[in-house]
Amino acid sequence: MSIDKETAAKVAKLARIRVEDDALPALAEEFNNILGFIEQLSEVDVEGVEPMTSVTPMRLKRREDRVTEGGMPEKVLSNAPDAREGFFAVPKVVE
Repeated sequence: MSIDKETAAKVAKLARIRVEDDALPALAEEFNNILGFIEQLSEVDVEGVEPMTSVTPMRLKRREDRVTEGGMPEKVLSNAPDAREGFFAVPKVVE
């Protein structure tokens, strides 16, 4: 797959990134380099390789799942920046 100037301009517009017209050829070339690298990765034989969560072998820390004391909303909310009526209060983010 090859990316031309028009496709690079469309991608920049969709990403809401302003790119000057004289920079579009370089951007298209960079996209083509990235796609070329991805094509190289698809050629690697990964048959029998287990998926990893990290490059170093490790186990996730586990804790005992046990019931603890409840019924202390004042203590739970004591460090909240804003608490109202027994709940965490957060700023409105949607108008």
